[in-house]
Amino acid sequence: MNKSLVAVLLGGLLGACLMPSPATAQSAFDGTWKIDLKKVEMPKKPDVLLLQNGMYHCKTCVPPVSVKADGTDQPVSGHPYYDTMAVTVVDDHAIHEIDKKDGKVISNSTMTVAADGKTANFEFTDSSNNSTDPVTGNGTMVRVAKGPAGAHAVSGSWRTQSYGSVSDNALTRSYKVDGDTFSMSAPTGESYSAKMDGSDAPYKGDPGATSVSVRKLGQHVMQETAKRDGKVISVAKMTVAPDGRSMTIAVDDKLHDTHMSFVAMKQ
Repeated sequence: MNKSLVAVLLGGLLGACLMPSPATAQSAFDGTWKIDLKKVEMPKKPDVLLLQNGMYHCKTCVPPVSVKADGTDQPVSGHPYYDTMAVTVVDDHAIHEIDKKDGKVISNSTMTVAADGKTANFEFTDSSNNSTDPVTGNGTMVRVAKGPAGAHAVSGSWRTQSYGSVSDNALTRSYKVDGDTFSMSAPTGESYSAKMDGSDAPYKGDPGATSVSVRKLGQHVMQETAKRDGKVISVAKMTVAPDGRSMTIAVDDKLHDTHMSFVAMKQ
């Protein structure tokens, strides 16, 4: 569910931080962590949508998407998670979207704008990580700017306000420090094992990320950089609280030029 992080560490201090912990000492990161949806700071940058004259445009998708809104599979390119998109106009205030990859349904979502046009609810099912159990959830968006006159109600700029619910498999991650290696695994099938020296390692289970690098910035601070085909797509700084019960994760999304943060609790 990941930026501009700068660590000011000097010479000897940096070297000390990168030294592996003794094998007998448990790292503050070791264990399973679950995101608290009540402690999520959503990106400030809005999503920009337009549905008009039978065409649906996602202007802030990377790359942008423009497809016919006739309910049929329309080809899209440049997206690692899907290669077709089908947008159906349910009524004057709602649309339904189905994304597929190689003919398989990857995600299924509905967006419904309130009667006053100021907010919208969304719900989704997502299998983009090829997990046996799809990720499900719902949430609320608030309108930042109106769309052009005569456009469908979903048109305009929207900022995600909050998530009402998200299935546990998307909220849970397990971490382990073993010598100089930092490992992550998730119920959705994502995993990696990387040296804590900033060198690249394979990122498994996510079509949108091909490699990851990790740097240990302190006993309670780790920086994770995800890449796609060598290009940085996100940088996350993970900081475990002194009591070891919570971890704050600040994420810079380099693809969408957005920032968000959330808190995960030790399970």
